[in-house]
Amino acid sequence: MERIYLILIFIATSGLAFGQTFESNLTEHNLFEYQEIKKAPLEMSAGNVIARFLDGLIYRYYWATEGLKSTDLAYRPSKEARSSIETITHIQDLSFVIANAAYGKPNKGTDHYEESKFAEARLLTLQNLSAASQRFSSMPEDSLRSIELIFHSETGEQKLPIWNLMNGPINDAVYHVGQIVSFRRTTGNPIVPGLSMMRGTAPKN
Repeated sequence: MERIYLILIFIATSGLAFGQTFESNLTEHNLFEYQEIKKAPLEMSAGNVIARFLDGLIYRYYWATEGLKSTDLAYRPSKEARSSIETITHIQDLSFVIANAAYGKPNKGTDHYEESKFAEARLLTLQNLSAASQRFSSMPEDSLRSIELIFHSETGEQKLPIWNLMNGPINDAVYHVGQIVSFRRTTGNPIVPGLSMMRGTAPKN
């Protein structure tokens, strides 16, 4: 039990970047697709439920990071706290953990992503989450039951079930997106008005 707890703390506090990408139709040219949450699926399934949570995360992340300036990215509430760009890097790392789980890939890297490349980190995070959402939405329940979080390290391999994916990195990413929203409000650049988090819609022009 203690070992599982330590792994979850590791997920919540460590930077993990794995230098790999996942298939997705998302590019810099169609990021606008995530200004709104896509239509809800007609069929209720376990995979669609997980995908829907990820779609909500994508929507919130898109708007939390839209229009950030260098002053916003540099902001940190205290010396001990992460800055906004460091928090964004951490969310990107979590997106790798989520996508790796969806595709059955182990987490085995420890190199931190370059924090200066905000635009690239944002795109990569959206690609990872988009790919994971697509994967889960089309996954049969039998396959879903076998999903695991897999961690490779010098001390060996650790595995956690899909439940820890939901209460671990997915919820952790939502938590940190809220921090970005709060931080940018503090620096005088709040997210655009007119968003409907309930409906998942963009502001009306």
